[in-house]
Amino acid sequence: MEQIEFPQDFSEFLKLLNAHHVEYLLIGGFAVAMHGYPRTTADMDVWVAHRRSNAERLVTCLREFGFDTPDLTAELFDDPNRIIRMGEAPLRIEILMDIDGVEFDDCVSRAETQTLDGNSIPVISLSDLKINKRASGRAKDLDDLEHLP
Repeated sequence: MEQIEFPQDFSEFLKLLNAHHVEYLLIGGFAVAMHGYPRTTADMDVWVAHRRSNAERLVTCLREFGFDTPDLTAELFDDPNRIIRMGEAPLRIEILMDIDGVEFDDCVSRAETQTLDGNSIPVISLSDLKINKRASGRAKDLDDLEHLP
């Protein structure tokens, strides 16, 4: 797995996810780069387990990170199709509760770990990433799929 440099905001957010025991996987462009196809990306995509207890830990994490809006509650994460976006590209963070083609609990058991500043970051496995990219069917995902090993 390729070693990737994260912007400080991303690194701090990932550390907070770990500190609050949020169940998550790194997906998207950073995962693609870690699996051997470095490309530009406008954000960091984080897939979180869709469970109320996880949502409560995530809310605590988001508040500590500085994303404390009046409507930030665990209920905000009840809709599996909701995507939470923070910041502006290229430092935007996107939090997803569901992705195409794969299930979180299956993927987490196959996740690979990347160490960043002494922090273990769970990254979606190459095989699961490929399944997700194929199921998504977007042009950029199909391009990623073509270039992944």
